[in-house]
Amino acid sequence: MALWFECKVRYERMTENGTVKKVNEPYLVDALTFTEAESRIIEKITPYISGDFSISAVKKTRISDIFFDDRGDKYYMVKVNFITLDEKSGVEKKAANFMLVQASDFADSLKKFEEGMKGTLADYEIASITETPLMDVFPYQLGAMKAPEDVKEQ
Repeated sequence: MALWFECKVRYERMTENGTVKKVNEPYLVDALTFTEAESRIIEKITPYISGDFSISAVKKTRISDIFFDDRGDKYYMVKVNFITLDEKSGVEKKAANFMLVQASDFADSLKKFEEGMKGTLADYEIASITETPLMDVFPYQLGAMKAPEDVKEQ
């Protein structure tokens, strides 16, 4: 299971009318520690930002799963209540989970979420779907780490 960190990046961006504006944009990174999250976000955004930037915040998220769609340009947070039955008392219990869906609009996010949950045997209900301010999501990729240079034998 992935551990997702929200990293906020502060930098100056040129607007369409030519003025410089300070922005603080959130990104999502898959990492094991806060240090790794900060390192990975710096590595990922450096090619896209010219000039100075800083990481203004790094925090853990409660996202349990992400449904990606390359055609989507927005990210929607879906709060899902999984329904279980307590066998002793016979009372229904709801456990909230948060899932992220990449989609082009609200209706598309609902559709993508339902497609992603098709094979699920658990009972659930959608509590809410909200658009997030996330700019991009960077999942961990095997082989992304730089390999050491070949060691020459003497």
